Amino acid sequence: MALVTSKEMFEKAYNGGYAIGAFNVNNMEIVQGITEACREEKAPVILQVSKGARAYANHTYLVKLVEAAVHECPEIPIVLHLDHGPDFETCKSCIDGGFTSVMIDGSALSFADNIEVTRKVVQYAHDHGVVVEGELGTLAGIEDEVSHAVGSYTRPEEVEEFVSKTGVDSLAIAIGTSHGAYKFKPEQCTLNEQGILVPPALRFDILEEVSKRLPGFPIVLHGSSSVPQEYVKMINAHGGKMPNAIGVPEEQLRQAARLSVCKINIDSDLRLAMTGTIRQFFDEHPDKFDPREYLKPARANIKELVRHKLVDVLGCAGKA
Repeated sequence: MALVTSKEMFEKAYNGGYAIGAFNVNNMEIVQGITEACREEKAPVILQVSKGARAYANHTYLVKLVEAAVHECPEIPIVLHLDHGPDFETCKSCIDGGFTSVMIDGSALSFADNIEVTRKVVQYAHDHGVVVEGELGTLAGIEDEVSHAVGSYTRPEEVEEFVSKTGVDSLAIAIGTSHGAYKFKPEQCTLNEQGILVPPALRFDILEEVSKRLPGFPIVLHGSSSVPQEYVKMINAHGGKMPNAIGVPEEQLRQAARLSVCKINIDSDLRLAMTGTIRQFFDEHPDKFDPREYLKPARANIKELVRHKLVDVLGCAGKA
């Protein structure tokens, strides 16, 4: 199976009450861990590449890694997506370079300017058989060269005009998620009976209102890592310093997937799994130096984490 667009994926996800996992990739082990889990669980997947990943690993290397995954996992549909494209030129480069989906992030612009740049990308992308994701509202946080100090919720009254004037195929909205591993401050959270900090609920009222205004239209959530505490503890136990790293509760992500959210971006969890595993490996094996020896268990933990997301959070296992 060749690379596909997300159009059919999203139609099935919307009607089936599940979401597709969109995972950021920047090296071989991450690509392998994700796609091996998806193959075994028979799940469709979106492999995302950010501006930062392209700068780090080079566009060609990343495309070839994904093409290798397509070759090795022909049973599952795979989308190659540009995450947070900053401008038309970057989106055009990815469209011309083999991507099947791009995001143009004009959320920091005025409403009119966001429409203008998004429409320009859509026109070029659709002429080349590529789908486009736009964004309304701004997520707070810092992740992979995407930085917004203060977030602002999506205004539901703007979504119909934005979609009709731009022609986008999906829309990322802001309902309280944020980029990075520090999504909520401790003072924003409440302490439950088990002594665990519980972050505030996402703004499902905004999501439901957007869904009413855009019936059948696929919605996207960015900054939706749950920040698994077992890996935060593993990192801290082996020399790391990640106090108060708090993510989005997985039950809230599952709820979003049952509604109109067809794509959920997992932006930090895989990195935490890789970093925690490697830190522990070196503590336990200080004499080791072969990258294959510490990247192998890191890849295995990424695979199991992705498997959990597919089955228990996204609900897309068996949907390939």
